[in-house]
Amino acid sequence: MTANIQAVAMKVQTLRSQNAMTEAIRGVTKAMQRMNKQLNLPQITKILQEFEKQSEIMETKEEMMGEVVYDALGGDNDEESKALVAQVLDELGLQIGDQLAALPTAERRLETPGRNQREPIASAVSDVDADLQARLDNLRRE
Repeated sequence: MTANIQAVAMKVQTLRSQNAMTEAIRGVTKAMQRMNKQLNLPQITKILQEFEKQSEIMETKEEMMGEVVYDALGGDNDEESKALVAQVLDELGLQIGDQLAALPTAERRLETPGRNQREPIASAVSDVDADLQARLDNLRRE
């Protein structure tokens, strides 16, 4: 008798679980129906097509602008473009010319009183490397 009562209790529990699952499925179905009513597939397709069209137009304009800028700045010997670049750099407050002049060239002139001697750039660079290495060694010791 106890086994029969437990079996009936298990069946009732199973029925309750199935009922709860059915209610959950009913709620999901209603939510899906509302979403399907709100989704307008032709409108979404139209929006995506317009997005694609505008993206292509933007890419075309970007390419055209890139070509114009390249053509405008393409002449390395063009004095007008050099003047324009210098003006832009001046407006930005950059003084690249001074920094470029300070860079070593193929030979660096050592100006010492009474003589004018040329030193190959390799030795000038090796002096800088030695100085940097000494600084790095000092930092490692600390």
